[in-house]
Amino acid sequence: MSTQHNWQNILSQLPNNAIEAVVSSSFVQPLLSDLGFSHQEWYPLFPTGKGADKVDYAARRNFHPTIFKHKPVDPELLIEVKGRATQAGATINLADKTPKYREAKAQIHRYLLSPNCQSAQWGIITNSTHLQLFRKHNKVIFPVSENYLIKPNNINHIINEIKNLINQPKKALSICVYNDKGGVGKTTTVANLASVLGKDYGQKVLVIDFDPQQSDLTASIGQSSGNQTLSSCLINTTLNIQNAVQSFQVKSKSVSTPIFDIITADSDLEKFMDFNEQAKVQGNFARLRRLIQPLVSVYDYILFDCPTNWTFFSKSCVYASDVVLIPTQHDNFASLKNAKKVIEQFIPEIQKNRNDGGPVALPIFFNQHRPSETSLQRAHHEIQSLLQIAKKGKKVLLDPELMPYFYPKKSDGVINTNIFHIPQYAIISSGGFSRIPASLLHKTARSYYLKLAEEYFI
Repeated sequence: MSTQHNWQNILSQLPNNAIEAVVSSSFVQPLLSDLGFSHQEWYPLFPTGKGADKVDYAARRNFHPTIFKHKPVDPELLIEVKGRATQAGATINLADKTPKYREAKAQIHRYLLSPNCQSAQWGIITNSTHLQLFRKHNKVIFPVSENYLIKPNNINHIINEIKNLINQPKKALSICVYNDKGGVGKTTTVANLASVLGKDYGQKVLVIDFDPQQSDLTASIGQSSGNQTLSSCLINTTLNIQNAVQSFQVKSKSVSTPIFDIITADSDLEKFMDFNEQAKVQGNFARLRRLIQPLVSVYDYILFDCPTNWTFFSKSCVYASDVVLIPTQHDNFASLKNAKKVIEQFIPEIQKNRNDGGPVALPIFFNQHRPSETSLQRAHHEIQSLLQIAKKGKKVLLDPELMPYFYPKKSDGVINTNIFHIPQYAIISSGGFSRIPASLLHKTARSYYLKLAEEYFI
């Protein structure tokens, strides 16, 4: 696939201090054209429907009944443009972890979730020096490309990669429920979240149990391995992973209702705890992600349950995911400390291997939450000590990179310490005795996990 424009010329003619208007006309408009959008299919300063917000460009291919230029509704792509420099000449740096990058990323997230942009699936931030593509799945927004540093020798590749992603979107959102701390309710979360997504929201859901020793998820819903196992698929590249999929159904009055599909853990998975056996897996911990590729166009959600320790199994599940959901407990300070470790160390390790911007962490939540005022104060003191990077007099400065994962409702310099929580409810943890997730048996449990789904995903 080749681009229409001479991008070496375009980049060579862009001044190093190009302001936003120059980047828009000289870089973004040709970019839109080479991504497959004609002049009739994009609209500048598109009102997002949230206050006075306007995104720099919105675009939609005209297989829609109306021409987007004439009736700009239901966009599919939004682009937020920055200059290489401000009007005053100050450089605008959109490299990862810079303040301007965080600002631009927050903007594209806000625009994609705005009323007039509900149909938009894609967002781009760029200043013609950096460029990154984001995808929206319901209310989850996550990167699907690295934050490219644009050069004359890679610009054509970048544009072709972005175009391919936009033209061939995945259906599924892949979620790993993980914390590097046991006892925080990872398996319970997977089973109940999958249940409400499948039964209440009518989503097509697949659960993958990749815990070799516990296999708690498989056991908790009374499933057993089929003829074709996950462990055999890891080794034998000729096997079709779809043959390992089973249906979890709930019987009521002799009628079976499908809730979600599952790929169960099997006894042979345990052998992959040995490094010599892991070496036989083509691609090592990248294998699981490649293995499920035929399934991402079949399901709306794919959820992974994996063991606590940072091993081949947990690495595989995080590598295969778009996002990582991190349960913690407000009175278990090790779970908070280890959540930080997952966000700061483990996920970046996988991002470096994948080299496509993913996966990303979702904000933490408190599981099995029965707080007292004193225990909550202690929890927030612990969180702020984990986030502290400096102290100026009596003012504590918190890490702006980590803050959104612990206090996602912070705005305009005000720390909102509300953290989503699943209340403590004895029947939730006892659901495994009935081999049916608690959310399918009890209204209260169902309401908790419906709220979890709404908070993060729907």
